[in-house]
Amino acid sequence: MTFPEVVGRAARGISATLARLRVDPYIAAILCTVGIAAMCPARGVTANFLDRAGTVAIVVLFFFYGARLSTAEALRGLRHWRLHAAITTVTFAVFPLLAVACAPLAPAVLREPLYAGIVFLCVLPSTVQSSITLTSIARGNEAGAICSASLSSVLGVVLTPVLAAALMSAGGGGFSLGSVGDITVRLLLPFLAGQVAQRWIGDRVRARRRLLSLYDRAVILLVVYTAFSLGVVAGVWRGLAPRELAALALVVAALLAVALAVAALLARAAGFSREDRIAALFCGSQKSLASGLPMASVLFAGAALSTVVLPLMLYHQMQLLVCSWLAQRFAARPAALPEPVRAAA
Repeated sequence: MTFPEVVGRAARGISATLARLRVDPYIAAILCTVGIAAMCPARGVTANFLDRAGTVAIVVLFFFYGARLSTAEALRGLRHWRLHAAITTVTFAVFPLLAVACAPLAPAVLREPLYAGIVFLCVLPSTVQSSITLTSIARGNEAGAICSASLSSVLGVVLTPVLAAALMSAGGGGFSLGSVGDITVRLLLPFLAGQVAQRWIGDRVRARRRLLSLYDRAVILLVVYTAFSLGVVAGVWRGLAPRELAALALVVAALLAVALAVAALLARAAGFSREDRIAALFCGSQKSLASGLPMASVLFAGAALSTVVLPLMLYHQMQLLVCSWLAQRFAARPAALPEPVRAAA
């Protein structure tokens, strides 16, 4: 048997095992990257090179974000403004209030970088791909989810650093107010440049969605490896006790449960149809790992970055598991409405 055949068989075996265990292969790749960083962290010249490469990769990433988002479609979708207003309220108002409610936990329960990670998680935009996919599986308003998630991503480029600056003191958890200017140069300007260029290259960019998705994930893995290497070299993991990790998991789970309940209650109070309630439930409760990790690498300086991104990575896995289960339940009972109590269960 040749070497490529051995590798191919091993890859298929790993994929089958992950499928049986219902482990997201992407999350498994992130965890493997963390393990590699723990055993073989980047140091010195290599670390500096990876940091610069990550900066360039993030600039290109946000240019493609702008290039593949159809401005005309986003504007057409704004006609359903009540749904978008409800989702935006949960994403950029309810979540930040939850971050403020978690403030008493620092530093007694959660150390400052972990609390900074909670704040950062709460000011992130909704994720596009997961929100749309889950809404589609649950037989919700897919078109509304596309527009709301896209609008959330656009707003997040501006609102995430602004809200982070408002909720965190200068220097807290490695956050620097000066990095708001960096995010303008590295994220907002490339995004706007992509929006300008999308009239010429937008169709070609959208036609290569799968290739760009692989690039997105590669950039995130690069950011994860660089961030956790910094943490290992600086020794920030030595003092992270299992008790803190358990407390963090409970806080993240509570954030997800409250977000689901509030999104469902808000949609019911607004008198939305079943399809719109489902879209509000999933778009309002999701947080974007794809946007979050590149933003974190710009907003947070030094080794604290590896600790700050932990809540986001944990929340991402929880939202996939819980919301996938909810979507399957709604799909199996198309006549039922998503109840707030059931959603948070």
